[in-house]
Amino acid sequence: IFAAITASTGFSQDMKTLHDFTAETIEGEQLDLSKFKGKKLMVVNTASKCGLTPQYEDLQKLYEEFGGDDFEIIGFPANNFMKQEPGSDEKIAEFCSKNYGVSFTMMSKIDVKGKDIHPIYQWLTTKDQNGVEDNKVGWNFQKYLIDEEGKYVRMISPKEKPYNDSVIAWIKGK
Repeated sequence: IFAAITASTGFSQDMKTLHDFTAETIEGEQLDLSKFKGKKLMVVNTASKCGLTPQYEDLQKLYEEFGGDDFEIIGFPANNFMKQEPGSDEKIAEFCSKNYGVSFTMMSKIDVKGKDIHPIYQWLTTKDQNGVEDNKVGWNFQKYLIDEEGKYVRMISPKEKPYNDSVIAWIKGK
């Protein structure tokens, strides 16, 4: 029965979770994402010069209200859409702090699509890897929800604001 269930959901015992990855923080340190075991996560690709950049405000509000032992946000700056994140990690960190008071985890700039796509985003966008769905990163501020075990839950459109009733209900477990 277990084999039938895992086959039907696409998730197998040996399938990777987000916790199997490491990535570089915006400060240049390696971060083992297994550090977030037991927390729900929102992973989001960010940009400083995008019409959606004000979503940093909602992300920070969400983090201030729910971040801590049970929830974390991880931002991945990316310059894949109309070169809207041209700055260095240092400039991005300064921009986020100065303009939005960002205190959630920010990572080093990566590619979220194309031939140099970061392994985390390969996992997020490929059903064979995440066990749930294939999707493409369509624009800046596309959000992914990850459960406490590091398993992919769902993708949220870039235009959907991060501080919304469905996200809050998911964080609260309702």
